[in-house]
Amino acid sequence: MSYRIFYWLTFLIPTIIIGGFEFIRHDFLLPYMSMEAGNVYITLLTLFLSFLFATWMFHTLKQMNARIVEEQARRAVYEERERLARELHDGIAQSLFFLNVKLKQGQLDDARVAVSAIDNHVRQAIFNLRSLPEEGSLDQRLEKWLAQWSALSGIDVVSDLHVRDGFFTPAAEVQLFGIIQEAFANIRKHSQAKHSWIHLTTDEITGWVLAVEDDGMGISNPSPDTKKYGLSMMRERARQLNASIDIQLRPAGGTIIRLSSHSGGKIQ
Repeated sequence: MSYRIFYWLTFLIPTIIIGGFEFIRHDFLLPYMSMEAGNVYITLLTLFLSFLFATWMFHTLKQMNARIVEEQARRAVYEERERLARELHDGIAQSLFFLNVKLKQGQLDDARVAVSAIDNHVRQAIFNLRSLPEEGSLDQRLEKWLAQWSALSGIDVVSDLHVRDGFFTPAAEVQLFGIIQEAFANIRKHSQAKHSWIHLTTDEITGWVLAVEDDGMGISNPSPDTKKYGLSMMRERARQLNASIDIQLRPAGGTIIRLSSHSGGKIQ
């Protein structure tokens, strides 16, 4: 049942109840019921039927919201599976092919390099499967995850996180974390950076802003039309958060990914 139907039922049911009772009272019950008694009966009847309708309506809305949340969670799982599959294909599968070629050619030094690359890809894939820590506020959990990422990648991270508790819904946190995860995965794999920065602030009036920077090589094509898988996923997540995303080259070298939204921390 759609929200539009609930909208019209909210208007029609009280009108039908009161109008129908008044019609019956004046045409059939007036000789047997005083005006005062009729007013009491219509008040009690309206209260009782309104209670039944409200109970049914909110129960139905609760079920609808539960289905929506379940669908969002299922979609997030599918997206993560797709992202992991692409990461395995682009990283591990190609490195294994390269390793096989070099072993057949007897080039052991190149084979060792390939093994090291595979090891890094596997470690990153395992790390990316870990979800955001569950204890503490969002900024505290992000700090823990960033510390783990820095230890794994060897790239320094400077964080500036100011997130009000409860600002983002759980579903929005999943999408936001996915964007941050993808941004830092790109820094580790492609940027050759030594330092990275993340800035996240929330405000009830102005919304929220996220910026991720690095001092690496800089993205080769920051255009919104680029078809790179990771960037496409970030743009899709940003769309679900009703946020704008801007990817630019950093003046001092590197890349800046900036997102902002004025609609709060909910999935649209």
